[in-house]
Amino acid sequence: MSLAAGNALLRPSRAVLVGTATVLAVLGLWWLATSGLRLLNPLRLPAPSEVWAAFQQINGRGYAGATLIEHALHSLGLVARGFAVAVITGVPLGLLMGWSRRAEALVNPIFLLLRPIPALAWIPLAIVWFGLGDTGKVFVIWLTAFVPSVINAFTGVRQVDTILIAAARTQGASTAQVLRHVVIPGAMPMIFTGLRLSLQASWTTLVAAELVGAFFGLGRVLNIAGQDIYPGMILVGMAAVAVCGAGTTWLLGLLERRVLNWRPAV
Repeated sequence: MSLAAGNALLRPSRAVLVGTATVLAVLGLWWLATSGLRLLNPLRLPAPSEVWAAFQQINGRGYAGATLIEHALHSLGLVARGFAVAVITGVPLGLLMGWSRRAEALVNPIFLLLRPIPALAWIPLAIVWFGLGDTGKVFVIWLTAFVPSVINAFTGVRQVDTILIAAARTQGASTAQVLRHVVIPGAMPMIFTGLRLSLQASWTTLVAAELVGAFFGLGRVLNIAGQDIYPGMILVGMAAVAVCGAGTTWLLGLLERRVLNWRPAV
């Protein structure tokens, strides 16, 4: 094995070690500031022992109507549905607008009008339309995830080298073949960039949507813990959102590496 190949194998391990050391350092500073030196008021930042007690509570007898895994699974389901609808609708629309100037001229004015409106501004209207159930939350998540998926798919198509498209046409490729074998593969890196942004936005919007009128979910945990002035449980809810968000992002990264297996590993 060459030296370069050996370094490539060692690089992920080094990154993991550095990341682990950073997390441990932050945890150590947290313990020192709260339990060790008691520099911070427990009502402002709870000690690790208090967070652990809150974690045991929500995993045992539950909190805000359910256990942590039940809240997390409910939130994961909402994100999955809203994100899936955004992918199904946003990516094809972005591809269409990027490929067809006529479609861009038709759709873009409406898209530009709706794009500046924050997704959270739709929450009151979603409650009026769909009530306090899950449908309104999925709708708001879809709105948030829809915009990045459209923009990045559109940008990806426009960044495809026109020489490649012309070369495919000179070889007798039809429009469908050009789209399938040239345009869509060329746009895929930007499409996945948009999907990562959409997924991140989905989690941010989910918590905000669940803060209003939710019966289950991690947002409800944060809402009830805030009303109870329970900082330990607030941190548990925040950590659960972080873990779920990181886990779904990791799964999306696996899919990206599988689809874009032609790209060299960095």
